[in-house]
Amino acid sequence: MKRPALLDTSFLIALERETAARQVGPARALLASLRGRPIAVSVVTVEEVLEGAADEAAALAALQRFSIVGLHLAQARRCALLQRRSRRRLGENDAWIVATAESMDADVFGADRRAFERLGERYLRFR
Repeated sequence: MKRPALLDTSFLIALERETAARQVGPARALLASLRGRPIAVSVVTVEEVLEGAADEAAALAALQRFSIVGLHLAQARRCALLQRRSRRRLGENDAWIVATAESMDADVFGADRRAFERLGERYLRFR
């Protein structure tokens, strides 16, 4: 089985814009290429999307087509370890997303390499 794909907020925002414009851009093209892989979104990403959504109900409905991964003890322990060992702390949300990706053995898809540089080749820039 292929490694799971964890979608970052930057990816989901681009996907929503492309969908609303009825255009196939980098996000929609990538999503199509992920067929056969488990696709997930962190509950932290859900919060980020809902925070900026003009229509919360529509945003939540769009997100529910993906598996939503919660935060549990495994992610909390991993997040604490990441932050404790880091010379430069990650932003809290980014730290939770990295911990979630590592606990799932997932690749992260987004457009913010700097925030996720610690994932190395496991962070895949979609544009």
